[in-house]
Amino acid sequence: MKYTTVLFDLDGTLTDPGEGITNSVMHSLKYYGIEETDRAKLYKFIGPPLWESYEVFYGFSHEKAIEAVEHYREYYRVKGIYENLLYDGVKDMLAALYNKGVKILVATSKPETFAKIILDYFDIAKYFTFIGGAAMDGSRVNKDDVIRYTLEMAEVTDVKSCVMVGDRLHDILGAKAHSMDSIGVLYGYGSLDELKNAGADFIAAAPMDVCDIILKEGK
Repeated sequence: MKYTTVLFDLDGTLTDPGEGITNSVMHSLKYYGIEETDRAKLYKFIGPPLWESYEVFYGFSHEKAIEAVEHYREYYRVKGIYENLLYDGVKDMLAALYNKGVKILVATSKPETFAKIILDYFDIAKYFTFIGGAAMDGSRVNKDDVIRYTLEMAEVTDVKSCVMVGDRLHDILGAKAHSMDSIGVLYGYGSLDELKNAGADFIAAAPMDVCDIILKEGK
């Protein structure tokens, strides 16, 4: 196999966090007198660093965005984290890769503490050699920084043997920053155009398609 290590994004790639994230954003916006009732408008918060989304989509200053993230977490850490679904086929995909000896990692812009809770909750943490995420204080949040950290902690040095799997352009661009191949998935929150324009090397419609690409590529 060409790829002996795979890095997975979490939100929109392993799990569908739509309800929990949008409820948490709604909770945080109420603090600023903003009543957002259209949940679909808030799906764009899934993927990018949270503080960045408040700045871009609501014009918050950086300081106000950091504060908004804390209000977001008031809801998320208690309830929103569990308003989440495991995508169909993910367990089978992870088991197949694991049984073939592929090293499986998580590289997510979600705080690492939350990522571990979610993967334990769905009983899939056992498949991962290392679960890498953002630092709670925001010192490590951009996808390329998370990827670098995850590779270091997992003691992976050969990026040519790695592939990044994610549903948003941030995953694809983060992989490119490390000269790493990438697989864009269509069942999450990014579009085909977004993933292609970012330069994804492969496109997968379902979790088992990801598995097929990784196990067959290079044979």
